[in-house]
Amino acid sequence: MRVSEYFNLGRTQGTLDFVDVDTVADIPVYIDPSTIRHLSDDWGQECIFMLTTFFDSVLDAVRLGDKERSAYLLGNLGEPNETHLGISKGKSAGRGFGKQMSQDFAAKLAASQAAKSGLIEDLEDTAFFIDKVDKDIVSDITTNIIRGPLITYTQQMAAVFGIPLLEGVDSGPVWNPQSLKWEQEYIRLPVADGEKLLLVPKLIVRRDLHLSRGEYYKNHLVPALQAEEEADPRSKLVTVLKNGTKKVYRGDIERTYGSSKPDVARETLRRASVYHHYKEVKKGIAPQPISHEELSEVGNTAPPDYKGLLKAVVETPAGKDHAHAYHARVEALLSALFYPSLAMPEMEEDIHEGRKRVDILYTNNATDGFFRFLSRHKIPSQYLFVECKNYGKEVGNPELDQLSSRFSPLRGKFGILACRSFADKERFLSRCRDTAMDHRGFVIALDDSDMKQLVDDVLEAVNWTAPNPAPAEPVAPPRVHDYPLLHDRLKGLVS
Repeated sequence: MRVSEYFNLGRTQGTLDFVDVDTVADIPVYIDPSTIRHLSDDWGQECIFMLTTFFDSVLDAVRLGDKERSAYLLGNLGEPNETHLGISKGKSAGRGFGKQMSQDFAAKLAASQAAKSGLIEDLEDTAFFIDKVDKDIVSDITTNIIRGPLITYTQQMAAVFGIPLLEGVDSGPVWNPQSLKWEQEYIRLPVADGEKLLLVPKLIVRRDLHLSRGEYYKNHLVPALQAEEEADPRSKLVTVLKNGTKKVYRGDIERTYGSSKPDVARETLRRASVYHHYKEVKKGIAPQPISHEELSEVGNTAPPDYKGLLKAVVETPAGKDHAHAYHARVEALLSALFYPSLAMPEMEEDIHEGRKRVDILYTNNATDGFFRFLSRHKIPSQYLFVECKNYGKEVGNPELDQLSSRFSPLRGKFGILACRSFADKERFLSRCRDTAMDHRGFVIALDDSDMKQLVDDVLEAVNWTAPNPAPAEPVAPPRVHDYPLLHDRLKGLVS
């Protein structure tokens, strides 16, 4: 039974910010530290700080030969069954990083020339150079290190979706990046089927790690070896073609140098610059979060029902009595439409020390599309504000001023005002433009008809197929995260 079913959330995976795992078995996705390193929000930065301080401490202990410190640091990495991520069959059973594995990992890391030489700098490097370490182990270790932020995230999602929390649950070891020690306490967490539960953001899970040993070997290490052989007049691997060109075939490289993990580690140690270049290249490429479609496939769940979500919004009766339902249904629709650009929704979030409240507050972690466009054009948008007005009457200046009063250069100066309809839409859009021209921020108003247009645009992109036969001029496919309606509205605010 999934979390959404166990706690009767009335939601499906597409409208949930977290992975809707089975409360007993595992789902085959993994936390990828490289994905976390590309998060720019406060939660992501906290995770990055924890990953960096922990693994630096481990490497310092290894290089100093401090076995006691290494044993302490790695010995507190337990079996993170509470996330239900990975590849266990049946009940989650710590198939990854158990106590024996932590001891083996410490011994292998201590003996690793890659660690001693500085080739291993980050946790994800161990999947390249340490035997029997792969995405499942890296994911489990990452889970342990960022357990503190995952606890905070779980409590936040529990507040958003009404998931009950049990008092006095053992937190498990929590890394303190200031004291560089493990701590443990009793906290409030959800409990399902008698076991504590940690929710994990969809944004940080993938089916495979961003750093790929196969990709590195094929596209970086092998070409480097080919170039060396071609430049060596004594090489026996060089074939001279009829035109006089020297060529070294990939197959000959693989047979001569090998392609196993120990082979890759050995040859990389001799050519550390090749691996460093690969990592620099990958740092410049933001990992793509797992998509709705991928998560549906691996989790055996239905993809988002955009039309059904829209129907729930537009069929909500207008008026104060149905304001809460409208608020929740707008959040469900927008969370599905705007994933993965916008994440970690907070409902009725306090700002200004509780003197003001925001209906919905999203974190903007967009790497492309409209919400990335905002930051590239100097529009503060680390957080995005949404106000929901289920009025049976016209919204006006007070509602617009209420939303813009939530803005600040640090939090963000972009928001969405969701409402039912306008008697004079052009007049209200002009008011939004006045707000922008007065440097009070950017507000895009969306009524029911606009919500329908957003859904139509996303469905067009999701269902797009290339023309057949192909036209003389190539046709660029629509991109899901471009949201042309939002682009047009923003253009109207500044032109």
